[in-house]
Amino acid sequence: MEETQLNRSLGFWSALALVIGTVIGSGIFFKQASVLQMTGSTNLALMAWLLGGIITLADGLTLSEIGAQIPHTGGLYHYMTHIYGEFWGFLSGWMQIIVYAPAIVGSIAGYLGLLVTNFFGLGAGWKAPIAIGTITLIALLNMLANRYGAAFAIVTTICKLLPIAAIIIFGLFFGHEQALGATVAGIHQSVGNFGVAVLGTIFAYDGWILITNLGGEIKRPEKLLPLAIILGILLIIILYVGVTFGIFRSLSANRINALGQNATAYFALNAFGPLGGRLVNIGIMISIIGALNGKIMTFPRIYYAMAAKKQLPFSKQLGHLNRHTQTPVVATLTLLVLTSIMILVVDTDRLSELCIFVMYSFYIAAFIGVFVLRRRNGGKPTGFSIPLYPFVPIVAIIGTGFVVVSELFFDFTGTAISIIFIALGIPLYYWLKHHYRNDGSVTKL
Repeated sequence: MEETQLNRSLGFWSALALVIGTVIGSGIFFKQASVLQMTGSTNLALMAWLLGGIITLADGLTLSEIGAQIPHTGGLYHYMTHIYGEFWGFLSGWMQIIVYAPAIVGSIAGYLGLLVTNFFGLGAGWKAPIAIGTITLIALLNMLANRYGAAFAIVTTICKLLPIAAIIIFGLFFGHEQALGATVAGIHQSVGNFGVAVLGTIFAYDGWILITNLGGEIKRPEKLLPLAIILGILLIIILYVGVTFGIFRSLSANRINALGQNATAYFALNAFGPLGGRLVNIGIMISIIGALNGKIMTFPRIYYAMAAKKQLPFSKQLGHLNRHTQTPVVATLTLLVLTSIMILVVDTDRLSELCIFVMYSFYIAAFIGVFVLRRRNGGKPTGFSIPLYPFVPIVAIIGTGFVVVSELFFDFTGTAISIIFIALGIPLYYWLKHHYRNDGSVTKL
């Protein structure tokens, strides 16, 4: 009987929609005020969004060279395994599947539940059921053939671009405020605050790396994966800076500062009226649903990739692909169950924050891996080549290092807890290695 394998059917537009759709959630609509508050002026706020985007683009360019050489399912897990060995690959995957994936999905779903309850005037008790119900429906969709999840990504990405375009166009052509050179009264500008603002924008750009988890399902990944990552990040930079400029053109700096996270909702109500304001809010909810779809589609591929290498308990089940849909149904169900439990019993926002230090440390290791791979290949890349090498990967390493150092200083307790999470995986790795040492069979990814 022929072995079931992942379906390599995703084209460029699906990959691009997943990059954009997974990154753009709620941050683009709610972070303008916080970045402005940190920087104290519209000029520095726009610069923070641009600098965060440039660092993210350097990250994407750097990882594109690795992804073109290692176009396999599992993304970062596979890259770490290939470059540094199975021990470090396991730890990078372990942190993602046991904490980061369910926590980040739970955090976004919980926020969606809050928005929906507020929008329809429901009680707070509906937040968790709405969150779990939403991720259940999206998980069921992604148990079908991957083309359905990809099509949903394209549709939700188009839908989320509509309110974004409306904000940008209104600000450019109908805004009357001074978008450049405006300052917030009473806020002192400092390098330290600017650094914190850039840090916030980098988090808003995060998520693009998840497309690499689908390396085994993208057509011609050595070409399309780098193209989707680079164009996706470039478009996101334009959209983030455009929305920020549009809001700055429509509301005064002091008004944005006073409104805080409500600045976009206030803008929508004043710009488009009550109906238009509600439509923008619906667009924001669709944006979040699209981000959830991208994460629920991509994260289970890490479970599957690790199970295929016999690096998880119940590897046979987690590495199973449905014969008809060619998708990792059990892995998707596992993510759904873990996420639902986290939504009900823990603070998913805090859990996702705890993972930042370790996750970005693995990012740095992957970026350094570009130099390792080039040395192995005689100093030349195979496939996609990073422009302005080695300047671009150095920018990626420094920018990501800034995130790691910031987490170490601002959240030392969280950093220590995240290291403990990682350490818990070490005995599991050696137990699994002993358990499966006589079974050399692995699934072809």
